[in-house]
Amino acid sequence: MAKLAFIGLGLMGTPMASRLLEAGHDVTVWNRTAEKTKPLTDRGATATSTPMEAIAGVDAAITMVTNAEALEQVVFGEDGVAAALVPGQLVIDMSTVGPDAVRSVASRLPDGVAMVDAPVRGSVPQATTGRLAIYVGADPADFQRVEPILTPLGTLHPVGGLGAGAAIKVVVNSTLGAAIAAFGEALALGDDFGLDRSVVLDVLSDTPIAGTVEAKRANVESGNYPANFKLSLALKDLNLVTEIADQFGRRLEVAAASRDWLEEAAAAGAGDLDYSAVIPTITSDGGRRPE
Repeated sequence: MAKLAFIGLGLMGTPMASRLLEAGHDVTVWNRTAEKTKPLTDRGATATSTPMEAIAGVDAAITMVTNAEALEQVVFGEDGVAAALVPGQLVIDMSTVGPDAVRSVASRLPDGVAMVDAPVRGSVPQATTGRLAIYVGADPADFQRVEPILTPLGTLHPVGGLGAGAAIKVVVNSTLGAAIAAFGEALALGDDFGLDRSVVLDVLSDTPIAGTVEAKRANVESGNYPANFKLSLALKDLNLVTEIADQFGRRLEVAAASRDWLEEAAAAGAGDLDYSAVIPTITSDGGRRPE
């Protein structure tokens, strides 16, 4: 078993850290909002007051934070982990920040400290049950080091060297926005035809977006959208997709349109709801073209 630091206890970080504890790892935790550490300390984790303190004596530090700015802060900010890292330790970033951010952080770590990017696909249910898809960017030796650490969290997919995991996650996220927007637009069209909503949902459950329909049908039918993956985070991820596409000079019209729907839903106050809360924005009268 490994001695680990886990930094970032949001909707995903808390169940992920819990899984590592259950697997027998020795886990030290830190979170910007200190009270979020209590569910972990109640189960045997140790909490610290700074990221720097959290990495003392650990084999690896795992970061699971909101964006590239947050990653920069916990690694290189005041009391960040970089000030205390020593040769032989490993930094595993599981956030969704893009390959440029990962490589930038890795290039500034102390000599002898390796970095691996391992962002995940899945939301709270998958994080809780250890069924995440984990896209690992690492050289073969570092992959061997992280595999026994991360296996309790889900299925590891080695996808290339440093930065490849972050790049694959950007690719995956381009489909996430497209699927939820397509779901909403299909429901809107069915409403305009006057079709029974339950019939439309049944039929959509046997289409290329069946997985999204199955996962989010209960939200649509109840009109309640408790956050498993916050809409504000989905919007952040789609912004990352389109920003990187712009860097490559690539037109990603579907990703851009999906981002626009999420922006509209966020502006309407749905940012803290599940990302499927974009569907009411699409299906409402506000989703019609101006006359």
